[in-house]
Amino acid sequence: MSVKGISARIFDCAGRFRLSPSASVGDWAASPRARLSLPVLCGLVLLLVGGCASAPPPPSKPLDACAIFKERPSWYKATKKAERKWGTPIAVQLAIIQAESSFRHDARPPGRVSSAYGYSQAIDGTWDWYREQTGNRRAKRTNFDHAVDFVGWYTDVTHRTLGISKWDGYRQYLAYHEGHRGFQRGTYRNKAWLVRVARRVDQQAKTYGAQLRSCRR
Repeated sequence: MSVKGISARIFDCAGRFRLSPSASVGDWAASPRARLSLPVLCGLVLLLVGGCASAPPPPSKPLDACAIFKERPSWYKATKKAERKWGTPIAVQLAIIQAESSFRHDARPPGRVSSAYGYSQAIDGTWDWYREQTGNRRAKRTNFDHAVDFVGWYTDVTHRTLGISKWDGYRQYLAYHEGHRGFQRGTYRNKAWLVRVARRVDQQAKTYGAQLRSCRR
């Protein structure tokens, strides 16, 4: 980040630290009351920038896999890593996350009646289970890398528990949404809206797959 960019971030946060909006960084640092050494000032700058940083907005073309990865190259690396680790196709990973959060890092269900949160919309208990089983204790639902690893892990458990193919976006999503026991009980059969969403997920996974085959050429 440029010095100009850092300065802008600092003054965006100025209200939190009661800095005068009319003062410059130089005036503030040179003030007799400040008496800050250069290392301390630099540390404060980094703290301010980090405190004001935010996750990137959702991709501008969320239904186009090629456009998503062109805009977010690190996301391709994360999904490819999850695919190699768990065997779940990138297209299925993307389709599930798109349906769950529309790629918003801080997504929550309407009304917040559930603890579902983040890219993957995992609830507290399932996320804790994932962290325990994988040893990834510091995993965060607002981190895209962690979210796709979670999706890969969960779909792998679904495959081993229920025998559902990792390429089957329809049934994988039903098990993802209802949980393994819910899927076994067939709770989705009384939820026509969920069946429709699952079919969209399956179709979107196929679309993503075709797009990826095209843009990799």
